[in-house]
Amino acid sequence: MEQTTLQQMEARFSELEELIQKPEIMKNGSLYSKYLKEHGALSKIVNKYRELQTIKKERDEAKQILAEEKDSDMRAMATEELEELEQREAVVGKEIENLLITDEQQDNRNVIVEIRAGTGGDEACLFAQELFTLYAKYAERQYLRLEVLENTSTELGGIKEVSFSLKGKEAYKKMKYEGGGHRVQRIPSTESGGRIHTSACTIAVLPEVDDVEVDIKDTDLKIDYMRASGPGGQNVNKTSSAVRITHLPTGIVVSCQETPEQHKNRMKAMKVLRARLYNRMVEEQQKEINALRKDQSGSGDRNERIRTYNFPQNRVTDHRINHSIYNLESIMQGNIDEFVELLQVQEREEKLKKLGSIIQ
Repeated sequence: MEQTTLQQMEARFSELEELIQKPEIMKNGSLYSKYLKEHGALSKIVNKYRELQTIKKERDEAKQILAEEKDSDMRAMATEELEELEQREAVVGKEIENLLITDEQQDNRNVIVEIRAGTGGDEACLFAQELFTLYAKYAERQYLRLEVLENTSTELGGIKEVSFSLKGKEAYKKMKYEGGGHRVQRIPSTESGGRIHTSACTIAVLPEVDDVEVDIKDTDLKIDYMRASGPGGQNVNKTSSAVRITHLPTGIVVSCQETPEQHKNRMKAMKVLRARLYNRMVEEQQKEINALRKDQSGSGDRNERIRTYNFPQNRVTDHRINHSIYNLESIMQGNIDEFVELLQVQEREEKLKKLGSIIQ
């Protein structure tokens, strides 16, 4: 008989309990930490599942008494107990459902956000700067600490590319819906004819990960040190403080020159590299799942257009939920809570549909 998802989780939980007690595992710090984290993530669901199984067993026993017992007092007691057990079963079932569709470990991660100017030339770069300001203000209101990791600006005050980290409670949960294509429609200040232009930026939202989750071998890295370019102080161009790291197996390249200290730039670049590698791993897993389901409707491709900012109509539209807010100025000040809340509701509904009859 094929195991259900919950039975598979319980089996894995039991396996991990044995693994983390083995001396050879305890001596391997990274492996022990990995197994311990997985064990902790499964513990809530497995404990609730075991509680549900106990309730179901007691429920069946109460039904058996009702079927066989003829004494009216005993039947009344069994009936009352059965009602209580069925109520508890429904409550615990709902708690398991919530645990299955909520990834607390992922949602509580810090996050790395990358904004890149796309089609539209200088106007796209200016829009990228505005999006960065939007998220900086949103982060401040959400008590998230922002740290710029890399920033390539333009002479007109725009941004070609910027990456920054956000640290704080539920940082990934608050930002994960922002990944994708963002389009702006407006009359650029440089347009003398008053024509509306369309420009675009792409945003990648990457959960921050540690060394244990993404194994990066030194032999897989090509590290170059060079002099920093652009603004940044008198000595920024005099020392080889800028760092460029190439991950040879994937070809991913990360650069950082935000500080005048070489080791700090290297640490920041490695942080971004780990996040990009982790994101690629997750995307590959998701592609395999989508291929099996033959369902490409929710691919989450970062190049997919997710939101349009229409300045002439004072409108911002999120295309994933087909919802518009006619207060563009407020949105550009970081007030995106309404979008986030509606997207959370949509995600929950989609997960519940995919969950189906898993709790049986």
